[in-house]
Amino acid sequence: MPTPNSPLKIGTRGSPLALAQAYETRRRLMAAHGLPEAAFEIVVIKTTGDRVLDRALRDVGGKGLFTKEIEDAMYAGDIDIAVHSMKDVPTVQPDGLVIAGYLPREDVRDAFISPGVERLADLPEGAVVGSSSLRRRAQLANRRPDLQLVEFRGNVQTRLKKLEDGVAVATFLAMAGLNRLGMSHIARSAIEVEEMLPAVAQGAIGLERRADDARAEMLLEPILDVPTGQRLAAERAFLLVLDGSCETPIAGLAVIEGDTLWLRGEILRPDGSERITGERRAPIAEAEALGRGLADELLAQAPAGFFDWN
Repeated sequence: MPTPNSPLKIGTRGSPLALAQAYETRRRLMAAHGLPEAAFEIVVIKTTGDRVLDRALRDVGGKGLFTKEIEDAMYAGDIDIAVHSMKDVPTVQPDGLVIAGYLPREDVRDAFISPGVERLADLPEGAVVGSSSLRRRAQLANRRPDLQLVEFRGNVQTRLKKLEDGVAVATFLAMAGLNRLGMSHIARSAIEVEEMLPAVAQGAIGLERRADDARAEMLLEPILDVPTGQRLAAERAFLLVLDGSCETPIAGLAVIEGDTLWLRGEILRPDGSERITGERRAPIAEAEALGRGLADELLAQAPAGFFDWN
């Protein structure tokens, strides 16, 4: 067991949300094993995605920008486990590392944030809306081609400051992040999934470890949430087939209904000019096959060059 003299080192990004997720992981580990806080050390690692804020993610390397430096620290033995927002994690794991599992999933919905507008539907024609998410931008362009969409990167606090400065009249965040920060009050409204299907794995915290680290495996096992793992097995299989990255607008959500998984998926052209949707159900035990099958179904409907940038 870890001790204050030999703590379990938990790697994380340094944003307030990333730290909140690392603290939640630590609290759950303390409770599961009856250990003091000092038996765990939070190690903050700055990633390329945190350093480069003046360009869109698709222009500087995509999702792995939020995980590479953390995974390098795990290879080097500087940390024992890593805490990730799963929607930022590539679908293919680096050799020697595994996603051990997930904490219980939070609210999967997007939050509508605006100083003066109550709901997404209330945005005036031609309004300037900020978002760094290609998925959200494509969904908005598909629903409201009149809107002006601008790049909006940075953590929660940075994006709120941009709204205050009048860079845009509205933006979007994940309800899960706001809830974990105790900031749900800043959301004007939560956008139901029927109106804006969320990103694959939105609201889920993943815990990564070295594949051969039996101690980390033993420590993490009691805090892993099985239903979240079942849902993400379908969602991430769906994403893997679609080769999801920061250049491909993809949304997907799996819901458990008894012993069945209901998976909804959506792909869009980057400019939002076309949207293809589908849904399937299957036994929970067939989660990965469900995800792959729905992805194949949507791809079969997509014309050549569907994901290309014009």
